[in-house]
Amino acid sequence: MCSTRDLKKNRTMVVQVAATDADDPTYGNSARVVYSIIHGQPYFSVEPKTGVIRTALPNMDRETRDQYVLIIQAKDMVGQMGGLSGTTSVTVTLTDVNDNPPRFTHESYQYKVLESLSLQSVVARIKAADADIGSNAAMDYWIMDGDGPGMFNITTDDDTQEGVIILLKPLDFETKSSFSLRIEATNRNIDSNFLSLGPFSDTTSVKVTVQDVNEPPIFSSPLNNMVVPEDARVGTSIGRVSAHDPDTSSSAIRYSIDRNTDLERFFNVDAVSGIISTAKPLDREANSVHNLTIFAIESQDPTQIGKSIALVTVMDINDNAPVFAIDYETLLCENAMPGQVIQTISAVDQDEPLSGHRFYFALAASVAGNLNFTLRDNKDNTASVLTKRGGFRRREQPVYRLPVLIVDSGSPALSSTNTLSVHVCDCDADGVASSCGAVAYTATGLSTGALLAILGCIITLLMMVLLIVSMHRRRKEPLILEEERDIRENIVRYDDEGGGEEDTEAFDMVTLRNLNVIRDPNLRRDVTPDTPTFFHYPSATRPSHKSLPDNVVFREFIWERLQDADVDPSVPPYDSLQTYAFEGSGSVAESLSSLESLSTDSDQNYDYLSNWGPRFKKLADLYGNSDSTSVFS
Repeated sequence: MCSTRDLKKNRTMVVQVAATDADDPTYGNSARVVYSIIHGQPYFSVEPKTGVIRTALPNMDRETRDQYVLIIQAKDMVGQMGGLSGTTSVTVTLTDVNDNPPRFTHESYQYKVLESLSLQSVVARIKAADADIGSNAAMDYWIMDGDGPGMFNITTDDDTQEGVIILLKPLDFETKSSFSLRIEATNRNIDSNFLSLGPFSDTTSVKVTVQDVNEPPIFSSPLNNMVVPEDARVGTSIGRVSAHDPDTSSSAIRYSIDRNTDLERFFNVDAVSGIISTAKPLDREANSVHNLTIFAIESQDPTQIGKSIALVTVMDINDNAPVFAIDYETLLCENAMPGQVIQTISAVDQDEPLSGHRFYFALAASVAGNLNFTLRDNKDNTASVLTKRGGFRRREQPVYRLPVLIVDSGSPALSSTNTLSVHVCDCDADGVASSCGAVAYTATGLSTGALLAILGCIITLLMMVLLIVSMHRRRKEPLILEEERDIRENIVRYDDEGGGEEDTEAFDMVTLRNLNVIRDPNLRRDVTPDTPTFFHYPSATRPSHKSLPDNVVFREFIWERLQDADVDPSVPPYDSLQTYAFEGSGSVAESLSSLESLSTDSDQNYDYLSNWGPRFKKLADLYGNSDSTSVFS
């Protein structure tokens, strides 16, 4: 394979081929080879003896055909009959030369763009055709002529070899609706051998038509600076904004304030005129600059909104009186000398006058002639407080209150009276305060520690008295509250059945029958005693239980127990519940051991409660009002 440039002349050498013959070259014509072209005519030829392949036509054009395949034959015996031959193929590729100028396919082009097209956006792409390839087809584009200079620019896209028209200035349909441009395309690499073929460039015209879009209103100024004094009354006009509709429709405009930039609604704007006014009293010390965003909205299309900034600066007026710069803590040694500076004071003012602050200091008129202190204005917005005398004593007066008058230089001037507290202190030899303020002492001369000890003793005694009273009240509280506690909690139930009169395991009936034994008065009666005790009546006065009715016997028994509880000094002086195990001689139940028996096999009647229940109730009514009476239910 071989290649050659795009040829315009004939007989140009392309390549040389060579064939070898193994015969003896010294013997006759057996090794003498001649060349001929079998395929490739009439474009190429080959020299018979040398094998040089040359072009045969003068105008071989790559753009028409860029590749040829040749078949070359080599034959010995000088090409005569009977000679042997061999063939080879040769591929010839034509390489490109810049022999074709660029050409636009149209004499003019038309494009449409919206007037809202942003800057540096692509307006159009145009391309001139070039039959060459590679660098031979590289072109440069130029704007040769056109209206609206500086509106557009054109560059070359190296990948596509297109001319790209770029917008440099904003479009405005209402100002100019179309533009005409003259564009030229020129080959970048020109071969001087082919200059005779003509100019290697071409031109065309481009018309750009601007289309109208509905644009938002435009303010006459994107930033509006306004000034207002901070004492301006509500409703004061401070400036005006103006906007218009750039469209041919010229829609009416309405104005409003973006409340995100005026949260406290200090200002209003007239919707029609655009005049901005104050809506609230202003305070420069709170906010000295207000940055407002103003909207201009088309009446016909509320979606079209223009924006502008109104920067409102609040001018200062003298509306704040000067005050102390800090809260001063002034210490005065007891051994201070007359004329000694004990404090230097300064002031601050929230106002900011253009000429700067100037403060004047003096003592208030009420203390101007005092014998303790004086004040000196240092003429540099500071003042010094000095002593007039010495010999200050904490015990006589621990703190002095000194009213200081401060006046500013505003118009009108404002003033304030600030109190300076001077604490008298006990100082060492170097003038360092060790203790200040009032002295803790009493008329009796007792120390603070002694007073605290006495106070602690008094508190301790009061606590002991309260504890004794509380214990005394607790002892007098009844152990059992009649209305809050159910007597049935003291009933003990047994799941066994007694043996009637023969049941002597649970109770000692001899103890209940023998009423002549005197009971030990020292034993407690609020619980059931372990060892039975008895109260012995004289036989002359005590009737025989066997001779009395059952109700009388029972009553006498209860009465004895009540008397015994009343005279017993070991029990507390409050009511207590006494539990007794007593069975009368005439009990229908015959035995208490069968109380609430679950047995159903016996024929005995154990329902003694139906007989004795009323009797217990009656006894409770008879004796229930005494302080020592047991409660039954």
